[in-house]
Amino acid sequence: MSTQERYAGAEDLLGTTGSAKREVGGSESRRASIAWWDADADDYQAEHGAFLGDADFVWCPEGVRESEAGYLGDVTGRSVLEIGCGAAPCSRWLTAAGAHAVGLDISAGMLRHAVAGNEATGLRPALLRASADQLPFADASFDAACSAFGGVPFVADVGAVFREVARVLRPGAPWVFSVTHPMRWIFPDDPGPMGLTVVQSYFDRTPYLEVDGDGNATYVEHHRTLGDYVRQLAAAGLALEDLVEPEWPGAEHPEWGQWSPLRGRLFPGTAIFRCRRPA
Repeated sequence: MSTQERYAGAEDLLGTTGSAKREVGGSESRRASIAWWDADADDYQAEHGAFLGDADFVWCPEGVRESEAGYLGDVTGRSVLEIGCGAAPCSRWLTAAGAHAVGLDISAGMLRHAVAGNEATGLRPALLRASADQLPFADASFDAACSAFGGVPFVADVGAVFREVARVLRPGAPWVFSVTHPMRWIFPDDPGPMGLTVVQSYFDRTPYLEVDGDGNATYVEHHRTLGDYVRQLAAAGLALEDLVEPEWPGAEHPEWGQWSPLRGRLFPGTAIFRCRRPA
């Protein structure tokens, strides 16, 4: 199944008629994310499930793995929250590594695959349905938090996400998350030569929005510059320790949607923010 075919399936289910240019608030973003990921869950898992694995922690399409990178440190015996867990392969990897993992996602469709993965592997992290900007946990509940291309870009107020993460982390705990590199916003989502041509401003924060015939959002993704992320992390009281921009591992590495060897050798596709709640 091609990427266009997969997207077309979800768009048909949701009655998507095109895109729009306007601001989108928190409640509309949450409704759109629920609708989109519920509609797209089966196709997403069919396309990317083999790459992500049943119990593996892959940070990004470039193939950076937590087993090699160790961004979260030793998780043995520690409580770890994964935000935007999808089918929860990262949470299962954390469980196998000895963590008390909790996988959170806004989509019941994605969590259905997470439940199936738990049953298939015998690894059973806790699973919970909630939004990244409304974490249903007490203060200082976790020793670490992470998100591998999870909920961060789909929430209207990323500052609210960071404040919630800071609230539920214990002092000294790491917060590591990966997102599409903000530089990619200026290019079309095309892995080929068309994906090398700038089509919009890096400074245009208007979200990418798809709508149905009544103008209701069926998909929303929010753009932030690197500076936006840094400022919001600081405002939430989180310390940025490193910003990792993985290079493409080689021409033989498989394409992933808009990620490709052609683009990867010229500019970054992923940004991994390594942060910490100060002790």
